Amino acid sequence: MAATIICMRTFSPKLIFELLEKHEVTHFGGAPVVLNMLANAPEKEQKIFKRKINVMTAGAPPPAKVLESMTDLGFEVMHVYGLTETYGPAVMCAWHDEWNDLPDEARAEKKSRQGVPYHVLDDLMIADPVTMQPIPKDAETMGEVMMRGNIVMKGYLKNPSASEEAFADGWFHTGDLGVWHPDGYISLKDRSKDVIISGGENISTIEIEEILYTHPSILEAAVVGKPDDHWGETPCAFAVLKEDAKATEEEIINFCRENMARFKVPKNVVFGELPKTSTGKVQKFVLRDRAKAI
Repeated sequence: MAATIICMRTFSPKLIFELLEKHEVTHFGGAPVVLNMLANAPEKEQKIFKRKINVMTAGAPPPAKVLESMTDLGFEVMHVYGLTETYGPAVMCAWHDEWNDLPDEARAEKKSRQGVPYHVLDDLMIADPVTMQPIPKDAETMGEVMMRGNIVMKGYLKNPSASEEAFADGWFHTGDLGVWHPDGYISLKDRSKDVIISGGENISTIEIEEILYTHPSILEAAVVGKPDDHWGETPCAFAVLKEDAKATEEEIINFCRENMARFKVPKNVVFGELPKTSTGKVQKFVLRDRAKAI
């Protein structure tokens, strides 16, 4: 499209706002963690633009609170979802004009859903990975997200056993768990390996993280399972506080008790920086090792 690409060597919210203004940027992409840092940058560094700036976000399920904050700054966020195995984005949260009339919180919740297939993806479903039966579109029953089409890989290089497992029954199994809404849109709830099984109950780490992001003192949050002799696993939360904000472990746990079922409440809250990849994804395997040591 003959567009000019602005590249950055290091991430800086202040610099991003300056570059958006200087180069009259129309589009940019960033993981939810990037959007969160822009939304929580000091007011003196932020700029609110009168022209529309389109944002594409992917890489992790974005908290609705972060999307709401970006909208307040004047950004138009498009949420997409995919994997390396699906040639990147394969699903998008296609927007409906009537959703513009919803309250801010409800509008952000709609935008946080992963959505429906791109035109180039042949098919998408959420199903029971054992029976391969599609789950009900009730926004509650959880199953595995599966895809097929020309943009899905043929298989893993020189690894036929992994390829066969990934394409069991003719569908690519993403390893992502989610729910199907009545309108056909999907919402991710967790990676299958990240789901916490506590006393026989399945707990979505993403659901707990969504609640933590609504706490006024929390900038970033991540939840993993911590081994427990009695329950098998219990939720363990890791949190980064906003600049100059204060909060205690007890305060955060009480906040969770007020906003979620008791069996989902984290038993531990650890404050400190979150380990991330170069693209901003939280390295939960590192956090799981830390949780074991608590």
